[in-house]
Amino acid sequence: MAGPLSTLKVLDFSALLPGPFGTLVLADLGADVLRVESPTRPDMVRMLPPMDDGISAVHGYLNRSKRSMAVDLKKPEGVEVIRRLVQDYDIVVEQFRPGVMDRLGVGYEALRAINPGLIYCSITGYGQTGPYRDRAGHDLNYLSIAGMTAYNGRRDSGPAPMAFQVADVAGGSCHAVMAILAAVIHRQATGEGQHIDISMTDAAFSLHALTAPPALVGGEDPQLERTQLNGGSFYDCYETRDGRWFSVAGIEPQFFMQFCQAIGRPDLAGKGLAMAPEIVAEVKAGIAEAMKQKDYSEWLDIFAAIDACVEPVLSLSEACEHPQLKARDMIVEVPAGEGRTQRQVASPIRFSVSQPEYRFTGARLGAHTAEVLSAQGFSEEEMATLKKVGAIL
Repeated sequence: MAGPLSTLKVLDFSALLPGPFGTLVLADLGADVLRVESPTRPDMVRMLPPMDDGISAVHGYLNRSKRSMAVDLKKPEGVEVIRRLVQDYDIVVEQFRPGVMDRLGVGYEALRAINPGLIYCSITGYGQTGPYRDRAGHDLNYLSIAGMTAYNGRRDSGPAPMAFQVADVAGGSCHAVMAILAAVIHRQATGEGQHIDISMTDAAFSLHALTAPPALVGGEDPQLERTQLNGGSFYDCYETRDGRWFSVAGIEPQFFMQFCQAIGRPDLAGKGLAMAPEIVAEVKAGIAEAMKQKDYSEWLDIFAAIDACVEPVLSLSEACEHPQLKARDMIVEVPAGEGRTQRQVASPIRFSVSQPEYRFTGARLGAHTAEVLSAQGFSEEEMATLKKVGAIL
């Protein structure tokens, strides 16, 4: 059965991570996503190791089920190709700095004049407005500007980078998908398309769900290891005798009591909700000492027998083999051409009727250019001319 978004057609001008991860979600759910790539400046993701038959594994994942067309937007003939294509597309996703698409002749106003119902999503670090609109940045910068890095880390070593790209993915990708689908619903009701302005800094700032309200009302900034969930309580990771780790997160009294009994420290159970630094230090030291008394495998058996929000800290390869993730089919084999497949992370979205479809891994640069243009009515002569002038690959 076709995916729930199978009626949507997307032109994807994005590169690197935020846009491609967002359009991956759309493609997994059935949208027809066509990547429009430069033939002279390929996406850096294509070069990330390891390579699988000449194609980056990261590219193969982020761009699965998406077709690729190589068009040089610095050539007027290339711009004209996009202007003809956009008549039949619902959504454009782009990730350039503000004004770049306008200068190329494929900005929102130019394409809306051709397709008034177009939904045009721009993903940038700081948004289309404001003093930072033209400033370069990366995930760590956005999280820092948004006030998030300031309380992520340890007091004795200071702020630290997040382990994955929170602003890029939880910010840019996911908010872009939500906004696009909301705009689709709006268009269904009104026939009206619109421009969506996604700032990864704004989106990261909005994720202060539990820390912004008390800060805005009470005037106290969250600090390193001072909130309940950033190391300012027993909610933390603890090392075993053989150098492995467990996450201890049972902040509810009934869970913490079970945990304390399991580690032989029932005396700590009544102190779990304390936030006074000296009591927190005492509790954490007691847990750390107890956890050091047994090896990982011993604790694994002990904690498996109780329901107290205690789980092992797994490597990525171990997570792939965890029975819960395996039961949820979170690793899939995706067709990679010539009878081969590539192991990839599955879509986490489950429907009762339609399911994600994994058609193929990320394609080679320009692999579908001729196919797309031919379907759009370009003649062989037109395509030959476009190749001759360097407008397409």
